[in-house]
Amino acid sequence: MKAYLNQLIEGESLSREQAHDILLGITHEKYNDSQIAALLMAIQTRGVTVDELLGFRDGLLETGKHIDLDGYNTLDIVGTGGDGKNTFNISTCSAFVIAGAGYKVTKHGNGASTSVSGASTVLERHGAKFSADPDVLRRSLDEAGICYFHAPLFAYGMKFVGPVRRALGVPTCFNLLGPLVNPCQPKNSLHGTATQAQQRLYVRAHQKIGDNYGVVTSYDGYDEISLTSGFKLVTPNFEKVFTPKDLGLNYVEPKDIYGGLNPDDACRIFDAVLEGTATEAQKSVILANAACGLSVIDRNLSVEESIAICRESLDSGKALGAFQRFLAVNS
Repeated sequence: MKAYLNQLIEGESLSREQAHDILLGITHEKYNDSQIAALLMAIQTRGVTVDELLGFRDGLLETGKHIDLDGYNTLDIVGTGGDGKNTFNISTCSAFVIAGAGYKVTKHGNGASTSVSGASTVLERHGAKFSADPDVLRRSLDEAGICYFHAPLFAYGMKFVGPVRRALGVPTCFNLLGPLVNPCQPKNSLHGTATQAQQRLYVRAHQKIGDNYGVVTSYDGYDEISLTSGFKLVTPNFEKVFTPKDLGLNYVEPKDIYGGLNPDDACRIFDAVLEGTATEAQKSVILANAACGLSVIDRNLSVEESIAICRESLDSGKALGAFQRFLAVNS
């Protein structure tokens, strides 16, 4: 570790292989907390590189649990978190809209980080029980069109840096790793980032991974499509700036997509969207995110065309049906 720290002090970055080896060393408890904290802050002060991010990702995947779903063409839709905006569960709700439209979703998530309700929070409140059993996950995918990976059941390596991250109390490169370590490594993903710098980092990471991706950021700092501003979507096929009006939707205010004061508030909004009783703003933000996800997994569809498909999934009750079938398998 001393050699790695000296390398960083000298202004050099770590190679992908070095970052991978460090992650393995952390999981083998080779380094003490002070050394890990020094490493994380040295990287954070300078900014993580693509190879460093991918090296840590390689190590987490190697030491974690993999789920083989290679026979499925699936999409993950998830943000990096950490935007501090406390929105309701937008990506999770959007995932069920996509599943209701007939596409397969392998959603990766965790509890809340900077909001009152993370993906795992809202699903658990509905009685969902999380599983790492491949048979249960495949059954959920077959019957509901969606399965859910509760991150702590799969990314074992994260627990070894957890105490240090909590003690530091500031973001580190590990805050950006969650969306990249989905245990089935889906062929398609829509990832949300809170800044344009993070978006560029993620695009370069996906280009090296070689999967089919969409990376989105809203211009006012949301790690998803908020409709409070314009947003930029980058895929292997195009890079485009959208406004809500481009999608036939209206701008919304931050208060319109606020997640509430506690998990119960966020849960009520989640239910209202799927049940058709949500506000127009809440519904619109789900349509925008689901439509971008749909246009990633189905390259024949533009974002604009996908809005109508997602609207039908919501209005017809198909999205709600997908959620109910998900709960039937996972409760």
